Amino acid sequence: MPPPGTLFLVVGPSGSGKDTLMDGARAALAGRPDWVFARRHITRPETAGGEPHLAKSEEEFERLDAAGAHLVSWRSHGLRYALPMAVRSDLLAGRNVIANVSRTVIGDLATMLPKVRVVSVFAPVELRARRLAGRGRETEADIAARLRRDVPDAPAGLDTVTVVNDGDVATGIERFIAGLLARDPSLRVRAVDIDTWHDHVAYLHADCTAVPATEYLGPGFIDIKVEGRSIRARVHVTTRADLVGPDEIGLSRAAFIALGADEGAVARIERTPTPESLDALRQKIQGKALDETQYDMVIRDVVEGRYPDREVAAFLVTAATSLSDAEVEALARVRARHSPRLTWGEAIVADKHSMGGIPGSRITMIVVPIVAAHGIAIPKTSSRAITSAAGTADAMEVLARVDLDIDDVRRTVAAARGCIAWNGRLNHSPVDDVMNAITRPLGLDSIRWAVASILSKKLAAGATHVVIDVPVGPRAKTRTAEEGRDLARLFESVGRKLGLVVEAHVTDGSGPIGRGIGPALEVRDVLQVLDNDALAPADLREKALFFAGRILAWDPALGAAGGRRRAEELLAGGAARAALDRIVDAQGRQPLPPRLAPVTREVRATRTGMVGAIDGWRIGGIARRAGAPADKGAGVDLLVPVGARVAAGDALYLVRASTGADLDMALKGNDADNGYCIDG
Repeated sequence: MPPPGTLFLVVGPSGSGKDTLMDGARAALAGRPDWVFARRHITRPETAGGEPHLAKSEEEFERLDAAGAHLVSWRSHGLRYALPMAVRSDLLAGRNVIANVSRTVIGDLATMLPKVRVVSVFAPVELRARRLAGRGRETEADIAARLRRDVPDAPAGLDTVTVVNDGDVATGIERFIAGLLARDPSLRVRAVDIDTWHDHVAYLHADCTAVPATEYLGPGFIDIKVEGRSIRARVHVTTRADLVGPDEIGLSRAAFIALGADEGAVARIERTPTPESLDALRQKIQGKALDETQYDMVIRDVVEGRYPDREVAAFLVTAATSLSDAEVEALARVRARHSPRLTWGEAIVADKHSMGGIPGSRITMIVVPIVAAHGIAIPKTSSRAITSAAGTADAMEVLARVDLDIDDVRRTVAAARGCIAWNGRLNHSPVDDVMNAITRPLGLDSIRWAVASILSKKLAAGATHVVIDVPVGPRAKTRTAEEGRDLARLFESVGRKLGLVVEAHVTDGSGPIGRGIGPALEVRDVLQVLDNDALAPADLREKALFFAGRILAWDPALGAAGGRRRAEELLAGGAARAALDRIVDAQGRQPLPPRLAPVTREVRATRTGMVGAIDGWRIGGIARRAGAPADKGAGVDLLVPVGARVAAGDALYLVRASTGADLDMALKGNDADNGYCIDG
């Protein structure tokens, strides 16, 4: 069955020339069976001149109206007018129908029929007066009354074209036909069951009736508008009619939810306009500093897709190397406004963050239970691994569900005073989607940009007090102690201006912390610390106690000296382990206990000597190739710490994988560099 045709409603005040233009269009389209000119029922004799119509007496008109033979009817200038039901039949058969109507019935017709276009004919009042006088059908008084008559506006939101008929007849007819043949910019919304994550994607058929679909491909975006709501989306084009029809616009799952319209709703699309922030973006590309207002404009327009990737990349390359302290503060404020915000109504809401890059340093899973056991709220949101063998969210997922929404976080913190949730559903910023898609392939890793990102997430999470771990080491994000101190100072000064209490501490990042590298192995180490197991890694325990103690010191009842002592009490007495169990149960305990991957192989020392260093980056890479973090039980179990003496042939670490192929892949190239530096 063909898609329905369009009903073209020709309107305009008396003397605008509607009949003349329609006669010209009728002659021009005479050979087109898909175009029909409606013959109206009018209580006027056919010999009275004007358009071809079906003359009806008042009695016959009333009888047809009562019998439902009219699609719509109206009264004007003492006459009765109607569109017969045959109009609907033509439309359903796929034919386009042109009809001269009163503006008073446009709203009714628009609600009855799927596709309506208003063709509004306009002419200056002086010209209309001359045309009416030339017809010779009315007195001067009648003409004056017609010209004074108020013409109601057509309902807003309809597909409308205006034809200016102020010249010769041929020009007027040409303009009128152009208005008929212009593409209908309206499309019906269709939900497409494709998950594009946070990206908004619109699908157009290659034979789209509204726009030339392939011309909308490329780096730009379109605005999709439905009844006062709008979203911005990138366009994909398909020839699959089962996915989206020529008169439809398909929306990916994220786009459909964001628009909030019903399937079948009429949408209009237009190209995303040139952004107002273009001057500010160009200033930054040239190396100039921007203020908060300028960053707000730029970030908003970047997130809304107003810039092609090449311009965003140029902006980020410059921003990665030239951000002042004031710009970091401005960016943090702006980024926070683009994230959902949590509020807690408490004097102290704690948070802890590490700059990362240190394998096995899973202290968050110890710090949060200690702080929660004391009673300070600590709603911790953490990331998954990007290049490492495990992120905090990956490790916590071994024990509990981590994909919490805001309501889950509030419920968990109310029950257990803390949580360890994945930030992807919480303070995940749409800014990150856009920026990460560009910075990661380019290898950009701006510390100053990261400070703005991190502090904006703390603001969004509702934190008031934040402790920051700044590891320093050859494989860490900060390589020297001086760089670490500068970064700590930046965190504290920008945090203070944002209204946060921030303590940043430089720590030893020269090698892995703990023994396990990989989600389940790191959880094993965490549980050993919380259970006060004699086998617990001492370095993991010490680092966790230090940061937990710094947070607890913010409690006025404890102070600086009492924070560490209280952390030790809560750990030694089992309160911290009990707090972790409450958090796990509140988030949703995993049904199975942690499982270590069963296929193992030891890596042995090739020489005798003392372990001078462990290359955490190299060891982490082995753990990833073994399957971590996707395989929760895969990874590396360190058997010998830095400072230990080994003999040639001693086992240095154990690699775990779920298959022999994964194990072989993990150890590929290990003969040249196994990650251990042994001094002779």
